[in-house]
Formats: sequence, structure tokens, C-alpha cells
Amino acid sequence: MRRQRSTKIVATLGPASSKPAEIRALFEAGADVFRLNFSHGVAQDHKARASAIRELEGELGRPIGILADMQGPKLRIGTFAGGPVTLAPGAPFRLDLNQRAGDAAGVTLPHPEIFAALEKDLELLLDDGRIRLRVGKYGKDFAETEVVTGGKLSDRKGVNVPGAVLPLAALTAKDRTDLQIALDLDVDWIALSFIQRPEDLAEARKLIAGRAAILSKIEKPAAVERLDEIIELSDALMVARGDLGVEMPVQDVPGLQKRIVRASRRAGRPVVVATQMLESMVSSPFPTRAEVSDVATAVYDGADAIMLSAESASGEYPREAVGMMNRIAEQVERDPLYRGIMDAEHANPEATAADAITAAAAQVAQTIGAAAIVTYTTSGSTTLRASRERPRVPILCLTPSTSTSRRLSIAWGVHTVPGMDATSFADMVEKACSTALAQEFAKPGNRLVITAGVPFGTPGATNILRIAWVNG
Repeated sequence: MRRQRSTKIVATLGPASSKPAEIRALFEAGADVFRLNFSHGVAQDHKARASAIRELEGELGRPIGILADMQGPKLRIGTFAGGPVTLAPGAPFRLDLNQRAGDAAGVTLPHPEIFAALEKDLELLLDDGRIRLRVGKYGKDFAETEVVTGGKLSDRKGVNVPGAVLPLAALTAKDRTDLQIALDLDVDWIALSFIQRPEDLAEARKLIAGRAAILSKIEKPAAVERLDEIIELSDALMVARGDLGVEMPVQDVPGLQKRIVRASRRAGRPVVVATQMLESMVSSPFPTRAEVSDVATAVYDGADAIMLSAESASGEYPREAVGMMNRIAEQVERDPLYRGIMDAEHANPEATAADAITAAAAQVAQTIGAAAIVTYTTSGSTTLRASRERPRVPILCLTPSTSTSRRLSIAWGVHTVPGMDATSFADMVEKACSTALAQEFAKPGNRLVITAGVPFGTPGATNILRIAWVNG
């Protein structure tokens, strides 16, 4: 099933989209990758969904990516004795480690890591930023704060500390258990939450041990400050706009989205834009005009993928939401302005033979009017280089590796065909032509631009460019 767009769609599965027929409907509507959100559900839920995806993949003969999203640390206040309280601006409010029921004067904050990172006048955000507190006097087990923005506060609301790097690992005990469950399900991507520093990736990389690729969610100001280092250590990035919009002024988020997308593209890492893209479709069959523009902006920015969360997981119109996102992306990519942006903003190739060959392939394909660029890859690096160039023609990826083909389902413009091993360069060229014909990327008489690395099986060794004619 060939998509008529280059931007990929990630759809989150949940109560509204767990049955095999529902998952199939989302794929047919346009989903390329399915997200399993480990913040919700139990192991059996995720296992059933992953099994349905793999069964669908076998039926259709198309690789489908699975993204397992780890919950990360969840910082929450305790409970209140008499139900919700109302905090007035200017009022004092105490946070401490005492295990007692709270009231309008204070509540338990069972996270010593937060107290360890406090400074005078630091702001704490409660309930997704609806309540703002300013720190006055503090110690290792308490903080006396002043209410800056008041309102109603109830049990176990979340806490954000945007102005500090917390001494917390990105993986909790729950995440380590979930990570093993996800790896046993043979997922393709692991999304890491609460990334603050490059070091946060080290433990996950060791535990995953190459069994899946790592996608770092950029959702904290500390991560933005060290963005280039985090990109370098990641296999892909996600612009997690929900948490970014809590921890930073909301007006900063659009600019950060563009910055993260461009930095990821420059480094050749796939990048996903996520959170509330078609939020109104949770309960409505149609999005707002502003939401359509938001999705379109992410596509114009050159994001590899755009993601649905509650819209497809728990909404009333999951298939319609995926279909709408699919149509928006198709329409944007038909706009001449889109092509102009892609041509103007792709990064300059690095001074390597592999980058020079790949950049030349995109230029040659445009010059001769090739039907497609065909890449032969084992690790995926050759194909990701081609995707980085944002060429004007589709990228047909041939790979002997099923896992590589699934991981590449998140990459811009890539259509993968797994199980395509080659014994020689001539054999690879023959397979490229026959596959392009069979997959309807080319017709007899069309030309293809083919890139590969010789000797075969050497990761990153893109060193050959070939123009081939497709015979009938």
C-alpha cells in the first residue's frame, strides 16, 4: 500500500482503537506507525495491540512500526483531607515530606529530589501550570511558597519545576519493567520521557542493547538547552509540545518546534511533532481551522512524522482523525510552496563520500526525471541520508532486515521493502528495478537512481550511485 505523501503519521492506540479491525482501519486511513502509551494500560493490553499490529503486517506484507512510549518520572502532590482546596494569590502554601492529608495551608510533596533542586524565587507549577507557586524559605524536606496564580487544587496533581535540572533518572522502576515488556514485544522504537541531559540516554541505551531505536522526547527546558548533544545520542526526536507548553511560556513553543525540527533534520535524525494536533476531534468529527493550520505547519516545517494521541486512542472518531491528518499532509505536499521550502532548507551534506553520493542522488533524480531513488541498506543509514535530503521523488528502500524496515516507517518519504537481500551489485540493480515496478513506483521505460554501499552489509558505507532503466 503506497502512501501519496512523504510525511508519516503516528497513531496512538487505546480503548477506542484496540481491536484488530480498528487497528486495520487506522492503517488503511493512513497510520504508518502505532504508539503504545505505557502511561496507561497493563502489559496484556500492550501485548494484544502489538500482536494485532504484527498480524496485520503479515496480512498486508507491509512493515509497520511500533513505538513504545515510556511514562518517565511522574511528580505529584499528595491528597487533601477535605477534598479540593482553593488557593488565593498571595497566600502562603507549604510543601513538605510529611505524610499527612493536606489543606489550604499546605500539602505533601513526596519527592525529595525536588527539594534538593530548589532555589529562592524558583517557580513551581501545579496541575499543568494552572497553579503557580514561588519558593521563599526552603530546606531539604520543605518549601514555604507564595501563591502567584491561584485556583482550585485537588489530589495528586502533577508538579513541574521548569527552572531546575532535577536529580532524577529518566527511567523509573516502572519504566525498567515496561521497557523489558516492550522489548519482549519486539517493538521498533522506545520513546524516552523526562530527558533533561545527554546522560539520561546512557542507561536506556545500555538496557535496550540495540534491540530497538531510541526516540528522545523534548519536553523540558533543560533538554532544549542541550539539544544538539541529545540529538547526537538519539536515533530520533519528538517535539512533545504538551509538557513544553507547561514548563515554558506557550508563545515560545512554536519557535521551539521549528528549532527542534530543523536541528533534527540537519543531523539526519527523524523528528515527530506531537500533542493536541487535532484535539477537538476527540469529540467532534471535524477539526478546527486552527488545528488544520497547526498540522499543516508541522508538514511545512519538514517534520518526518506527525502524531495523534487522545484523538486516536480514546476519542470518538479515531479513523476520521487519521484520515483528516492524511488529507492535510497530502494537500500541503502538493503545494508548490512546500517544495520550495524543502529545497531551500535542507542541510548541506557533510564532507563524507556517503553524504556526497546521497546529495548527488537527489540532484541526479531531479535532473533526469527519475521515478524514484532506490536505496539498499542493512542498518538504515543509507536510507536516512536519502530522507535527510528531502528529494522530489519517492525513496524506495530495499533491505534484508525486517527490523530496519520497520524502524524506517517513521522516516520522511521512505517506502521500505524487507527481505531484499542481494548477492552482487548487478543483482541489487535487477531487484531494484523489479521491485520498483511491482510496487508501482515506476513503469517500463522509467529511470531509477540507485545508491548502495559496497561491500554489502557494511553500515554507512554508501559509495555507489547508479542510474538504471526499468524494463517491462
